[in-house]
Formats: sequence, structure tokens, C-alpha cells
Amino acid sequence: MTTNFQSSQKLFQKAIQLIPGGVNSPVRACKSVGMTPAFIHHADGCTLVDMDGNRYIDYVGSWGPMILGHRHPVVIEAITRVLERGTSFGAPTDLEIELAQLVVDAVPSIEMVRMVNSGTEATMSAIRLARGITGRDIIIKFDGCYHGHADALLVSAGSGIATLAISGSPGVPDVIAAQTLSLTYNDSQSFTQIMDRMGSQIAAVIVEPVAGNMGMVPATENFLKTLRTETSRHGSILIFDEVMTGFRVAYGGAQTLYNIMPDLTTLGKIIGGGLPVGAYGGSRDFMEHIAPQGPVYQAGTLSGNPLAMAAGIATLKQIHTPGFYESLDTASALLVDGLNTAIQEAGIPARANHVGSMAGLFFTDKIVRNFDDAKTADLKRFSNFYNGMLNRGIYIAPSQFEVLFISSAHSTSHIEETVHAAQAVFKGLRI
Repeated sequence: MTTNFQSSQKLFQKAIQLIPGGVNSPVRACKSVGMTPAFIHHADGCTLVDMDGNRYIDYVGSWGPMILGHRHPVVIEAITRVLERGTSFGAPTDLEIELAQLVVDAVPSIEMVRMVNSGTEATMSAIRLARGITGRDIIIKFDGCYHGHADALLVSAGSGIATLAISGSPGVPDVIAAQTLSLTYNDSQSFTQIMDRMGSQIAAVIVEPVAGNMGMVPATENFLKTLRTETSRHGSILIFDEVMTGFRVAYGGAQTLYNIMPDLTTLGKIIGGGLPVGAYGGSRDFMEHIAPQGPVYQAGTLSGNPLAMAAGIATLKQIHTPGFYESLDTASALLVDGLNTAIQEAGIPARANHVGSMAGLFFTDKIVRNFDDAKTADLKRFSNFYNGMLNRGIYIAPSQFEVLFISSAHSTSHIEETVHAAQAVFKGLRI
């Protein structure tokens, strides 16, 4: 089966003359899978339609926020109502208070929250706040965890950097990179040893409680408990980057799933209902260090944008219903079980897993616990899998180091169609 990409190819040739690499975010260029990116015309539910009229079952979901699927009527109605009021004021509105209340009520560690415009802004601001509170400079992150493209956080950042085989990034001064230590994910012993030596110098430890940027790799309970214990012992700030997991793996995020309280939490994706948004929050005591209440400066002209606030409010209200997450988990398990059965039948080294509605697929026979394990995956085999699935109408992220996202719009028939396509592609990968 061969899909026609003529219109997308023409658009891409024009785009590369005007936009670096032809895309506004690097992984979209599909370089690692040897493809021209499909240019999307429209979406509905869990399906995308590209400029050539090809229809796909979508497991990217705009990289996570479309937990209700595309163009959910409740979200569209909320955005439409706000459009009658205006698009942006650069001034406070009632909507940002309503969304803040929903977040505070849902996320255990958050008593106050500041809205920003992206996940990168959220993590960058949380790091600045942690340094301002502690008076320390050094931060710890973990190999393969991506926390946005702020200078201090691009060290061993996984995801797009790993896909493009870039180590860190030119343009990040050595003096800034030197303030970031990157350790092995899920290695409690090495973390404890570093804290024993340097704990009094560590301002913050930032972690994805379910890593989604080296593929889908959950943290172990012992690892997260160790982070909490050691940061508390040394007066360092523990930051959970829940830009991806917040309201995705559970209504209050991964911290409700694992019952571990960070000091600060960063959010994004779902709380904007598909529109650009980010947020960071924590205890009242910590958050009152932020200007204008305190001395740690952070600002944003479009922060609290009414369109994003309305979409987020509608989304959070819609997903806060009995059985919503149980249904998502059931759908995710159906997909992952089907993929693992197809893998076994094909006899290829691969494995799939999931946490809630985040699923991962690795082309390796290793159990993946960290970035080194993830990098044992066969990237050529993934590339062939990606191409085969796309040609069968299944849209996944064009990188071995990304996640499949399941939405409430994915029906049993959508998942069965996906598994059927995977069975055919897996068999072809044996050759």
C-alpha cells in the first residue's frame, strides 16, 4: 500500500525556503524516518486528514493535549463563546481564576498557580523560582528527560535532540551548562551519592515522573521516593515536570497516581485544551516569592490568554467525570496488549507498555528503565514501522523516543484497526 503525499511534498519544498528545516518544531520534519511530513488539513475525533486527503487514526494528539480528541464540541463551544468577547486583552479575566481554581483543586501539591504560554516557560520559570528560594545555582535533571528548550535544561534532553543526534545544543554557554547535572533515570543509588556530596549546593531536582521524551518510561516508585527523601533532607526543591503527565495519567497528574508530593509542579498540554498554555505551581509560601508579590521576576504578555483558559476549563470539566480515566486505561491496555501479541507472533525484538493513556513501543528486547536502555532500540526498524503504519492510515510520532497518546475518541474499532495494521507491518519487519 502506498499513500499519495504529493501535496504535502510540494508544501514542504516551499516551507523549507521560508522556515528553518521547513518546520516550526524539529521532530515534525520526519528526518529520522526518511519521510516528508504530512501537512494536516483538518482533524476530528481521533482522525487526521492531510492535504492529499489521506485519513489517519491519530496517536500523536497534538503531542498530548487532545485527551478528548480533536474538535470536541464542548471545547469548540467554549472557545466560540470567548471569541465573542475578544481574543486577548493583556489584562486579568475571570477565566484565569476559574482555571486556576480547577488546577488547585485537582493537583495535590499546588496551592497557587501561575499561568504561562508553554511547557518550556513553565519549567524555565520553576527553575528560576527554585534558585530564588534556595539561593543556590546547581540543578539536577535526568538523561533522556526533556523539559523544554531553556538553556539550562538542554543537557542530555532526549526526544527531539536524541532523534536528531544532537548532543545538547550550540548556543548554550558552558557556564550555564555547568550548572546542570544530568544523572541516570531510575538510578536511586547514584542520585543519593551525588546528594551526599553536593546536596547543599543543589537548588532543584527536576524530573518527569513518567518520562515521555525517551519513549514512554515510567519512574519506579522507589526512585521517586528517593528523590523526595533526599531533596527534603538537603533543602533542595523537587520539581515534577507534569507538562505531559498532568491530567493525562490521572486527573491530578502522576503525583496522585504515585502519592508523592513535589515542591513545585509544571503543567501544560491538557490544561489548554489544545491551545498554547503552560503553568507552574506549588505551596503558597513558595509561590509568593514570584513578582509582584515577591522578588523572583517572571512575566508574559499572553499569559492567561482567554482562548486557552476557556479551552482548558472546558477540557478539565469534561474529563472530571466518573469512569473517564478507567475507560482510557482500558483502551490503552487493549492497544498495548494487541501490539505485544502482534510482536510475539512476528517474532521480532520489541515491546509495548503504557501508564494510563500514555503508551510506548520500543524496538529492543531490553526492559527500558532509562535513556541508555532506550538507545538500544533499532532506529531503522522503527523507521520502517513508522512508514508502514503511515501507509496503512495510522499516525504516530516520527521518533522512537516519543509516546503514543490515546484519547476518549479512540473506539474499540479504531484500536482493532491499529492492531491489525501493526500485525501486517511487524510481519514485514522480519525480512
